[in-house]
Amino acid sequence: MSKFFTSEVILPGVTRIGGLGGELCYLVEGSEKALLIDGLTGVGSLKAFVRELTDLPVELALTHGHVDHAGASFEYGACRLHPADVGLLYDHGDPQIRFGFVSNRPEGAFMPKFEDVVPPCAVKTYPLVDGDVIDLGGRKIEAIGVPGHTKGTLVFLDRDARVVFSGDACNVNTLLCCGPYSTSVEEYRRSLEHFASFADAFDVLYGGHGPVAVPKSIIPDAIELCDRILAGADDKMPAEMMGNRCLYAARFTGMFRREDGGLANIAYVPEHIRG
Repeated sequence: MSKFFTSEVILPGVTRIGGLGGELCYLVEGSEKALLIDGLTGVGSLKAFVRELTDLPVELALTHGHVDHAGASFEYGACRLHPADVGLLYDHGDPQIRFGFVSNRPEGAFMPKFEDVVPPCAVKTYPLVDGDVIDLGGRKIEAIGVPGHTKGTLVFLDRDARVVFSGDACNVNTLLCCGPYSTSVEEYRRSLEHFASFADAFDVLYGGHGPVAVPKSIIPDAIELCDRILAGADDKMPAEMMGNRCLYAARFTGMFRREDGGLANIAYVPEHIRG
């Protein structure tokens, strides 16, 4: 049993892996190779843990470059991601940032040491863009561009399993307040319309946080919120996320439960609504 990671088979050929900060990634296996979708924080050896789960050669692909999704890039030494997020990958590769993400642990829980952080290195970054298909042998994974949370955000569609591995692209706490890394609300709305055009091919989203699959109805829910923001008719609930002051489009209580019963929520900054 690992002190750093948990694992659970959630679908045939799909294992969900959890890290110390509650972040999630997914190991998807075909007949010829496996795809590791996202790489947690790079605290502890995810590469060694994955070797215990599959004998197949493993390729790493990232939904985006944030600290809690890209850490294993520095262990594998290579990954596939959208070119717009390469700079973010390195900006968040700082060991202090990655260690800080997992260091706020409950009392009595296992506490990693700074030495457990995989050191940064040069990473071979292979471009991955909207429409690209990764063939695992008997299983194809399709990349869909959903810029918003970051400018290079991708989601991964498995048509046979009727699921999308969505990272942080569209969830109950979608952050568009990540400074220069995020898009405007207006651009995010266009991304969601593109995402929604694939809705007939899947039923649920498996995201980068939270163990429960999210219904695809969250996408039109998020589009409606974007429309409210653009019209100036959203709730404008003040908050601070990732050190940035922001507004939430819909009021919520604990665990991001919307007061109006909706599912999606969006945190944004007023200066970056259009454009």
